Amino acid sequence: MTSTRPRRDRCPGVFRPWPADDGNLVRLRLAGGRVPAGALRALLDVAAAYGDGDVHVTGRANLQVRGFGEVTDDVVAAIEGTGLLPSRSHELVRNLMVSPQSGLADGRADLRPVVAELDRLLCADPVLADLPGRFLFVLDDGRGDLLDRPVDLGLVALDDLTAQLLVGGRWSEVVPIADAPVALVSLAGAFLAARTAEWHPVELPEPLVPVRPPDRLVPLPSRPLAYGEVPGGRHVPAVDGVVDPTLADLDTDLVVTPWRGVLVPA
Repeated sequence: MTSTRPRRDRCPGVFRPWPADDGNLVRLRLAGGRVPAGALRALLDVAAAYGDGDVHVTGRANLQVRGFGEVTDDVVAAIEGTGLLPSRSHELVRNLMVSPQSGLADGRADLRPVVAELDRLLCADPVLADLPGRFLFVLDDGRGDLLDRPVDLGLVALDDLTAQLLVGGRWSEVVPIADAPVALVSLAGAFLAARTAEWHPVELPEPLVPVRPPDRLVPLPSRPLAYGEVPGGRHVPAVDGVVDPTLADLDTDLVVTPWRGVLVPA
Protein backbone atom coordinates (compact mmCIF):
# COMPACT_ATOMS: atom_id res chain seq x y z
CA MET A 1 0.00 0.00 0.00
CA THR A 2 1.37 3.39 -0.97
CA SER A 3 0.16 6.80 0.08
CA THR A 4 1.17 10.42 -0.25
CA ARG A 5 -0.09 12.85 2.34
CA PRO A 6 -1.02 16.42 1.39
CA ARG A 7 -0.42 17.64 4.95
CA ARG A 8 1.36 16.77 8.17
CA ASP A 9 -0.48 14.77 10.78
CA ARG A 10 -2.37 16.79 13.35
CA CYS A 11 -1.94 14.68 16.47
CA PRO A 12 -2.13 17.05 19.43
CA GLY A 13 0.54 17.73 22.00
CA VAL A 14 1.49 20.42 24.49
CA PHE A 15 2.98 22.62 21.79
CA ARG A 16 0.35 21.64 19.22
CA PRO A 17 -2.98 21.72 21.09
CA TRP A 18 -6.11 20.63 19.27
CA PRO A 19 -8.91 23.25 19.12
CA ALA A 20 -11.89 21.13 20.22
CA ASP A 21 -15.40 22.43 20.82
CA ASP A 22 -14.79 22.64 24.58
CA GLY A 23 -11.42 24.40 24.29
CA ASN A 24 -7.90 23.37 23.50
CA LEU A 25 -6.97 19.72 24.04
CA VAL A 26 -3.44 18.73 25.08
CA ARG A 27 -2.09 15.18 24.89
CA LEU A 28 0.75 13.76 26.99
CA ARG A 29 2.56 10.62 25.82
CA LEU A 30 3.49 7.99 28.40
CA ALA A 31 6.25 5.45 27.78
CA GLY A 32 4.39 2.15 28.03
CA GLY A 33 1.45 3.84 29.75
CA ARG A 34 3.34 4.27 33.01
CA VAL A 35 2.54 7.26 35.21
CA PRO A 36 3.52 7.75 38.86
CA ALA A 37 0.47 8.50 41.00
CA GLY A 38 2.15 11.72 42.14
CA ALA A 39 2.48 12.87 38.53
CA LEU A 40 -1.19 12.10 37.97
CA ARG A 41 -2.05 14.22 41.02
CA ALA A 42 0.02 17.09 39.63
CA LEU A 43 -1.71 16.78 36.25
CA LEU A 44 -5.13 16.82 37.94
CA ASP A 45 -4.07 20.08 39.60
CA VAL A 46 -3.15 21.48 36.17
CA ALA A 47 -6.52 20.36 34.79
CA ALA A 48 -8.34 22.02 37.69
CA ALA A 49 -6.41 25.26 37.31
CA TYR A 50 -6.47 25.60 33.53
CA GLY A 51 -8.71 22.94 31.95
CA ASP A 52 -11.97 21.09 32.54
CA GLY A 53 -10.74 19.53 35.80
CA ASP A 54 -10.42 15.97 34.51
CA VAL A 55 -7.65 13.82 33.11
CA HIS A 56 -8.75 11.75 30.14
CA VAL A 57 -7.27 8.57 28.65
CA THR A 58 -6.73 7.65 25.00
CA GLY A 59 -6.87 4.38 23.10
CA ARG A 60 -3.07 4.50 22.84
CA ALA A 61 -2.61 4.49 26.62
CA ASN A 62 -1.80 8.19 26.85
CA LEU A 63 -3.37 11.04 28.82
CA GLN A 64 -5.22 14.17 27.73
CA VAL A 65 -6.46 17.33 29.36
CA ARG A 66 -9.34 19.19 27.74
CA GLY A 67 -10.91 22.62 28.06
CA PHE A 68 -7.79 24.78 28.00
CA GLY A 69 -7.98 28.35 26.88
CA GLU A 70 -4.77 29.60 25.35
CA VAL A 71 -1.87 27.29 26.16
CA THR A 72 0.41 29.97 27.58
CA ASP A 73 3.94 29.72 28.91
CA ASP A 74 2.48 29.39 32.41
CA VAL A 75 0.38 26.42 31.32
CA VAL A 76 3.38 24.77 29.67
CA ALA A 77 5.47 25.33 32.79
CA ALA A 78 2.75 23.78 34.94
CA ILE A 79 2.58 20.74 32.65
CA GLU A 80 6.35 20.37 32.68
CA GLY A 81 6.19 20.48 36.46
CA THR A 82 4.25 17.22 36.44
CA GLY A 83 7.27 15.37 35.00
CA LEU A 84 5.14 14.09 32.13
CA LEU A 85 6.82 16.18 29.44
CA PRO A 86 10.39 14.84 29.43
CA SER A 87 11.19 16.14 25.94
CA ARG A 88 9.86 19.25 24.25
CA SER A 89 11.39 18.31 20.91
CA HIS A 90 10.13 14.72 20.86
CA GLU A 91 6.79 15.03 22.66
CA LEU A 92 4.73 14.12 19.58
CA VAL A 93 6.70 10.99 18.70
CA ARG A 94 6.89 9.24 22.09
CA ASN A 95 4.13 6.81 21.07
CA LEU A 96 5.32 3.71 22.93
CA MET A 97 2.75 1.04 23.74
CA VAL A 98 3.68 -2.06 25.78
CA SER A 99 1.73 -4.92 27.33
CA PRO A 100 0.37 -3.27 30.52
CA GLN A 101 0.97 -6.29 32.77
CA SER A 102 4.55 -6.75 31.58
CA GLY A 103 6.80 -7.31 34.58
CA LEU A 104 3.79 -7.57 36.90
CA ALA A 105 2.31 -10.95 36.00
CA ASP A 106 2.60 -13.58 33.29
CA GLY A 107 4.13 -12.67 29.95
CA ARG A 108 7.38 -14.05 28.60
CA ALA A 109 9.62 -11.07 29.36
CA ASP A 110 9.61 -7.89 31.41
CA LEU A 111 9.58 -5.22 28.72
CA ARG A 112 9.61 -2.25 31.09
CA PRO A 113 13.39 -1.78 30.79
CA VAL A 114 13.12 -2.19 27.01
CA VAL A 115 10.53 0.55 26.60
CA ALA A 116 12.46 2.85 28.97
CA GLU A 117 15.64 2.42 26.90
CA LEU A 118 13.71 2.84 23.66
CA ASP A 119 12.25 6.08 24.98
CA ARG A 120 15.72 7.31 25.99
CA LEU A 121 17.26 6.51 22.62
CA LEU A 122 14.32 8.00 20.74
CA CYS A 123 14.55 11.29 22.61
CA ALA A 124 18.35 11.40 22.28
CA ASP A 125 18.26 11.38 18.47
CA PRO A 126 17.33 14.81 17.02
CA VAL A 127 16.49 13.27 13.65
CA LEU A 128 13.73 11.11 15.15
CA ALA A 129 11.81 14.18 16.28
CA ASP A 130 10.62 14.26 12.65
CA LEU A 131 8.66 11.01 12.96
CA PRO A 132 4.95 11.51 12.26
CA GLY A 133 2.80 12.01 15.34
CA ARG A 134 0.76 8.93 14.39
CA PHE A 135 3.83 6.66 14.27
CA LEU A 136 3.38 3.91 16.85
CA PHE A 137 5.81 1.54 18.56
CA VAL A 138 4.08 -1.58 19.95
CA LEU A 139 5.85 -4.05 22.27
CA ASP A 140 3.97 -7.25 23.15
CA ASP A 141 5.58 -9.28 25.95
CA GLY A 142 4.45 -12.57 24.43
CA ARG A 143 0.99 -12.77 25.96
CA GLY A 144 -0.59 -11.63 22.68
CA ASP A 145 -2.60 -8.75 24.14
CA LEU A 146 -1.34 -6.19 21.61
CA LEU A 147 -1.16 -8.37 18.50
CA ASP A 148 -4.35 -6.84 17.15
CA ARG A 149 -2.92 -3.32 17.28
CA PRO A 150 -1.76 -1.50 14.14
CA VAL A 151 2.02 -1.26 14.49
CA ASP A 152 4.62 0.80 12.70
CA LEU A 153 7.58 -0.68 14.56
CA GLY A 154 7.53 -3.15 17.41
CA LEU A 155 8.24 -6.61 18.68
CA VAL A 156 6.73 -9.71 20.21
CA ALA A 157 8.69 -11.57 22.89
CA LEU A 158 9.35 -15.21 21.98
CA ASP A 159 10.90 -15.99 25.37
CA ASP A 160 12.72 -14.04 28.06
CA LEU A 161 15.74 -13.42 25.82
CA THR A 162 14.53 -13.06 22.23
CA ALA A 163 11.84 -11.24 20.28
CA GLN A 164 10.68 -11.02 16.69
CA LEU A 165 10.53 -7.53 15.23
CA LEU A 166 7.50 -6.09 13.45
CA VAL A 167 8.00 -3.49 10.71
CA GLY A 168 4.89 -1.94 9.25
CA GLY A 169 2.83 -4.84 10.55
CA ARG A 170 5.07 -7.38 8.80
CA TRP A 171 7.30 -9.87 10.58
CA SER A 172 11.04 -9.24 10.43
CA GLU A 173 14.13 -10.70 12.09
CA VAL A 174 14.49 -12.32 15.50
CA VAL A 175 16.79 -10.34 17.82
CA PRO A 176 17.97 -10.49 21.43
CA ILE A 177 15.58 -8.46 23.56
CA ALA A 178 18.55 -6.53 24.96
CA ASP A 179 19.34 -5.32 21.42
CA ALA A 180 15.77 -4.43 20.49
CA PRO A 181 15.81 -0.71 21.45
CA VAL A 182 18.80 -0.01 19.23
CA ALA A 183 17.28 -2.05 16.40
CA LEU A 184 13.98 -0.19 16.62
CA VAL A 185 15.47 3.31 16.61
CA SER A 186 17.67 2.27 13.67
CA LEU A 187 14.57 1.17 11.78
CA ALA A 188 12.84 4.44 12.66
CA GLY A 189 15.76 6.33 11.16
CA ALA A 190 15.64 4.14 8.05
CA PHE A 191 11.93 4.93 7.66
CA LEU A 192 12.60 8.66 7.82
CA ALA A 193 15.32 8.31 5.20
CA ALA A 194 13.01 6.35 2.89
CA ARG A 195 9.77 8.30 3.28
CA THR A 196 8.52 11.21 1.24
CA ALA A 197 5.16 12.11 2.75
CA GLU A 198 4.18 8.69 4.18
CA TRP A 199 3.13 8.44 7.82
CA HIS A 200 3.65 4.68 8.20
CA PRO A 201 6.17 2.08 6.94
CA VAL A 202 3.36 0.04 5.39
CA GLU A 203 2.72 2.96 3.02
CA LEU A 204 6.21 2.86 1.52
CA PRO A 205 6.45 1.55 -2.07
CA GLU A 206 8.70 -1.30 -0.91
CA PRO A 207 9.10 -3.03 2.47
CA LEU A 208 11.64 -1.29 4.64
CA VAL A 209 13.41 -4.59 5.41
CA PRO A 210 13.02 -8.17 4.17
CA VAL A 211 9.78 -9.79 5.27
CA ARG A 212 10.07 -13.08 7.17
CA PRO A 213 7.51 -15.63 8.35
CA PRO A 214 6.33 -15.44 11.96
CA ASP A 215 8.38 -17.55 14.35
CA ARG A 216 6.69 -20.70 15.61
CA LEU A 217 6.68 -19.16 19.11
CA VAL A 218 4.62 -16.13 18.10
CA PRO A 219 1.49 -16.31 20.29
CA LEU A 220 -2.12 -16.09 19.23
CA PRO A 221 -3.91 -12.80 19.97
CA SER A 222 -5.48 -12.68 23.43
CA ARG A 223 -8.52 -10.83 24.69
CA PRO A 224 -8.35 -7.29 26.06
CA LEU A 225 -7.60 -7.04 29.77
CA ALA A 226 -10.79 -7.38 31.81
CA TYR A 227 -11.73 -4.77 34.39
CA GLY A 228 -11.48 -5.68 38.06
CA GLU A 229 -8.97 -7.91 39.81
CA VAL A 230 -6.47 -9.31 37.31
CA PRO A 231 -3.06 -11.00 37.62
CA GLY A 232 -0.67 -8.37 38.87
CA GLY A 233 -3.21 -5.87 40.14
CA ARG A 234 -6.57 -4.21 39.58
CA HIS A 235 -7.76 -2.81 36.24
CA VAL A 236 -9.90 0.27 36.90
CA PRO A 237 -12.08 1.51 34.03
CA ALA A 238 -11.88 5.15 32.99
CA VAL A 239 -15.62 5.82 32.97
CA ASP A 240 -16.50 8.05 30.02
CA GLY A 241 -12.78 8.18 29.31
CA VAL A 242 -11.97 9.97 32.58
CA VAL A 243 -9.36 8.73 35.04
CA ASP A 244 -10.68 8.03 38.55
CA PRO A 245 -9.04 10.90 40.49
CA THR A 246 -8.76 8.84 43.69
CA LEU A 247 -6.03 6.78 41.99
CA ALA A 248 -3.76 9.80 42.34
CA ASP A 249 -3.79 9.32 46.11
CA LEU A 250 -1.99 5.98 45.85
CA ASP A 251 1.74 5.54 46.34
CA THR A 252 2.64 3.55 43.26
CA ASP A 253 3.35 3.72 39.54
CA LEU A 254 0.08 3.32 37.67
CA VAL A 255 -0.26 1.91 34.15
CA VAL A 256 -2.69 3.46 31.68
CA THR A 257 -3.98 0.69 29.40
CA PRO A 258 -5.04 0.72 25.74
CA TRP A 259 -8.53 -0.37 26.86
CA ARG A 260 -9.33 2.98 28.49
CA GLY A 261 -8.46 1.90 31.98
CA VAL A 262 -5.74 2.19 34.60
CA LEU A 263 -3.92 -0.82 36.02
CA VAL A 264 -3.10 -0.48 39.72
CA PRO A 265 -0.23 -2.87 40.50
CA ALA A 266 -0.75 -5.25 43.43
